[in-house]
Amino acid sequence: MLEASNSTADLPAIPGKRYFTIGEVSELCGVKPHVLRYWEQEFPQLRPVKRRGNRRYYQRHDVLTIRQIRNLLYDQGFTIGGARQQLSGEQARQDVSQSHQIIHQLRVELEEVLAILKA
Repeated sequence: MLEASNSTADLPAIPGKRYFTIGEVSELCGVKPHVLRYWEQEFPQLRPVKRRGNRRYYQRHDVLTIRQIRNLLYDQGFTIGGARQQLSGEQARQDVSQSHQIIHQLRVELEEVLAILKA
């Protein structure tokens, strides 16, 4: 039985598993399975792995995304469209940040190679 949580802070900790069933995610995120299936249609960021029998298996990043969607919709009062825009903008910022980190790491590694070649 699902208990309605008032906020995202009331949700249980995410176990250290690789995959979660829709029922487990439902309990971890405080939303019913039919809501999760609906959100899959509305949010392109949410794509669980589907295996035999079309069974959904969510990964940790999916659970975190669902909690983020839940927070935007239930706690912050966004509409589906507003939450979708918010997530898209956040994803773009994360992609840029990650690109900068990769470039920085690559530069450090190239400078190390250059130092070895000079030696």
